[in-house]
Amino acid sequence: MAEKVVAMVMAVIVCAVVMMVPEVDATRYAVGGNQGWSPNVNYTIWAQDKHFYNGDWLFFVYDRNQMNIIEVNKTDYESCNSDHPLQNWTRGAGRDVVPLNVTRHYYFISGKGFCYGGMKLAVRVENPPPPPTASPVKSASPSPIYSGQFVLPAVFAIGALWGIVLQFWYW
Repeated sequence: MAEKVVAMVMAVIVCAVVMMVPEVDATRYAVGGNQGWSPNVNYTIWAQDKHFYNGDWLFFVYDRNQMNIIEVNKTDYESCNSDHPLQNWTRGAGRDVVPLNVTRHYYFISGKGFCYGGMKLAVRVENPPPPPTASPVKSASPSPIYSGQFVLPAVFAIGALWGIVLQFWYW
């Protein structure tokens, strides 16, 4: 019986901690928007108003029979040279995802001559900005226990403890 109580208390503590962890959002970018990874798209213009953060994803949609996705260094990007790829992200389906999981510059080209027609993309991946700090709330309550980050976990903890009390009461 004591083991059940310990397990329930631990479950309540885990739930309370999980609820206090801030949410992190990653973005999946469809490269080229509705036009996808295709010729005659200016990917520099497409990327210029976007911020790429560590944890985001690039989603390439393309004709798998004609194009590919090659990650190269800056020199090969500028000269459209696919002879020394850092990574070939082509998986054959024509719908490939590239994780941006390192803070650095990424350079992608399409080989087979398409790079010369503009099929190349350079992105700079940054660490996500820190979450905004909340301005102090003017409150009549003197205790910080009523702040938003403690209320919901406290309610769950009290409910779980009440459940334990009722369990002992009726057993």
